[in-house]
Amino acid sequence: MDPDAVAKAFVDHYYRTFDSNRAALVSLYQDGSMLTFEGGKIQGAQAIAAKLTSLPFEQCLHAVSTVDCQPSGPQGGMLVFVSGQLRLAGEEHALKFSQMFHLMPTPQGSFYVQNDIFRLNYA
Repeated sequence: MDPDAVAKAFVDHYYRTFDSNRAALVSLYQDGSMLTFEGGKIQGAQAIAAKLTSLPFEQCLHAVSTVDCQPSGPQGGMLVFVSGQLRLAGEEHALKFSQMFHLMPTPQGSFYVQNDIFRLNYA
């Protein structure tokens, strides 16, 4: 398993899903997962999905600039740090963002998001 390839595949899947069907992101989280979104903490897959689907915009397009990853812990997890821009429908300017995912392996051989931290980067 190439961690960089796994991270890139995860990031591609995550943002493609976010941009087209945010409700489907629930499958990437578990009950113990935690999202920190602009400083607010949300725990559990259903609560995280509710937060993401309640964001005050319908259309969004992410453009990823960088993806960095590192192995994390003896269980085979990995940290994935993303930077990029997101464009909201009807907005003239893109917004810069950073997001960190702590991915943990599942018994089925895939990964779930244990921790997710998202921040807009204001200039």
